[in-house]
Amino acid sequence: KSLTAATMDYQQKLAEKLVILNERGNGVLVRMNYIKKTCADPKTRPPLLTDKGMESAIKYINKKFPNIDFRGNIVSMTQNLISIQRQKSEVLAATASYYDSFLDVIEFRDHVYELLNTIDACQCFFDIAINFDFTRSYLDLIITYTSVIIMLSRIDDKKTLVGMFNCAHEMSNGASDPSYPRLGQMFVEYEHPWKKLTEEFGPHTRSVTAALLSLKMVYPRRNLPAEQWRNAQLLSLLSAPAAMLDPACCDTMACEYLPMDVMERWIIIGFLLCHTSLNTNQASQELWKMALRSGFYLTLTRDEVLNIHKVSEDLFDSIKGYVRCTALQSSIFCVIISGAMHRERRHYLRGALKEFCKVLEDEPGLLGPKALFVFMALSFSRDEVLWLVRHSEAIPKIKTPEDYSDNQMAELLFHMDEIRNLMIKYNHIVKRYHVQYLAQFDALVLKDTIQVDR
Repeated sequence: KSLTAATMDYQQKLAEKLVILNERGNGVLVRMNYIKKTCADPKTRPPLLTDKGMESAIKYINKKFPNIDFRGNIVSMTQNLISIQRQKSEVLAATASYYDSFLDVIEFRDHVYELLNTIDACQCFFDIAINFDFTRSYLDLIITYTSVIIMLSRIDDKKTLVGMFNCAHEMSNGASDPSYPRLGQMFVEYEHPWKKLTEEFGPHTRSVTAALLSLKMVYPRRNLPAEQWRNAQLLSLLSAPAAMLDPACCDTMACEYLPMDVMERWIIIGFLLCHTSLNTNQASQELWKMALRSGFYLTLTRDEVLNIHKVSEDLFDSIKGYVRCTALQSSIFCVIISGAMHRERRHYLRGALKEFCKVLEDEPGLLGPKALFVFMALSFSRDEVLWLVRHSEAIPKIKTPEDYSDNQMAELLFHMDEIRNLMIKYNHIVKRYHVQYLAQFDALVLKDTIQVDR
């Protein structure tokens, strides 16, 4: 890329905008989840939605939404909306916070559109191994935006809340709220969210695919079966005693403890949004297939999950060819293999972490050179714990349901806590080691690199 283009990227402050929008999007996502839960629970459901006197108005609004014409038909208004007319102030007060939250979705969507288009125009370079923070923030924003839209589509009462607010607003002010037409149109567009989302992300396929394919050297290495972990003696400090004091390092340091569920969300949702890449790029197909076979569910937010195989099959139902075939094959493979694969990983990690703890308790000085191993051990264990929690509440119909329960989970959690406490207790050792490492290794290598570049 030319110097002029690179300068333009910097002036656009793309990285800063990604950070801000991700924070903003997470806030909007939490509120969509809150509204869904509030409206679905009879104990917290807004009183307006359970008021018998409002039933006629609610039915009328849902039937006519978003074009609720109560000026041209006085009889219809009298029969159906008189309850809102009588309580317009109360209706406005009760629905205003929901209305404002839905407006925040529109505002967030507009900013996401603008930023994604700017990133495409700047032809930004994405590689998780080289510009980790920028690539991660970009992929996170795509997933956050998708999660917001999916959560919005799951709120059954959104049309009722917005329609009631606008009716009360017009009755009070003589005109609709200026934002109502856009809000109503957005609700209609996202009645089938995946169809609309794939249309939106079609123009961004090149950038999204480039970012996702940078995971092809990271995700497959993290998604190995326990047998390969065992053969490589992963996380073992005793397998090579002569190298015990050697610092553990690699070229993709930050990627080594990147959560698996985060990468799987990126890969599965990213390629669903840009599915043309699956039909034109073999590497995309292989990466997507591997992620599909890892489990059944992805977390959108808190306890809201996405059934990835059902979504994939439904989306590609009308598309003939390899993509639908791959989704079906991966679903079958997942039912047969996935539970056992994760069970074996947990079994291996219990033994590996037990040995790891004993060695570190005897020789806490190893926490310095082997800090990367510590974070990898905790990260791998966290991945398996979260996978089991995510899947144990909705076990698929299989012959081996015991793969989705684990009466030895407490042992794994205990060893994780032991390692965490060791890091806290001997934090000063880790700090002292790495201060010396920076001065005696990193600084010298950096100096040599600068001299060579000159």
